[in-house]
Amino acid sequence: MSELASRLKLILQRINEISSSTHSLVRLIAISKTKPVEDIIELYHAGQRYFGENYVEELETKSNHKLIRSECPDIRWHFVGHLQRKKVPRIITRVPNLDCIQTVDSVDLANRLNLILKKQSQKLNILIQINTSNEKQKYGIEPKQFLSLYEYIRNNCPLLMCQGLMTIGSLNNVQSENDQDFQVLTSCRKDLCEKYNYKLNEIELSMGMSHDYERAIQAGSTMVRVGSSIFGAR
Repeated sequence: MSELASRLKLILQRINEISSSTHSLVRLIAISKTKPVEDIIELYHAGQRYFGENYVEELETKSNHKLIRSECPDIRWHFVGHLQRKKVPRIITRVPNLDCIQTVDSVDLANRLNLILKKQSQKLNILIQINTSNEKQKYGIEPKQFLSLYEYIRNNCPLLMCQGLMTIGSLNNVQSENDQDFQVLTSCRKDLCEKYNYKLNEIELSMGMSHDYERAIQAGSTMVRVGSSIFGAR
């Protein structure tokens, strides 16, 4: 077994160990930004199907690579970076096997996505990105405003399938053990479920990366975005 496959196996084992105690299903998104397609193909053959990218151009290039297209027919791409409205047509029309955009954080972006999807006769999974740390340099909608965005998407963007919520933890959250960002996101999910009578397990929570995915799962994450712990340092 290769070093890449071994690291993937260890991460999956750890995810299964923790999630079994929380009685939740957790999906691993392997964050492959800046990494070569050969690494992605190797992990695909080791069983990994979900991969995440931060930049539209890089995602377009990798998803259309001839080896990816021929050897990874069931690959599923998640976009986890900031998405500019002007790049919406590009990501919708030029990225095969796009499974989810995790970073929808405004009415304008939701409207733009829905419009381009309508032209393509497509639907798309999305997550709402919430700025749980209230850092000005971070993207994401404020926690107190996310319900209005969810309601708008629910009522006006029928081609967007909102699966849940996403956050990128702050540096302070990494350096401490209180996991405030995770607590804020789980609280947002609770508010959403109470308003619309959803069960908690019907709403995805994408939180946790290489340095804190274990704590994120313990806090309720159903989707972790792990890069360097699998691929190695960038």
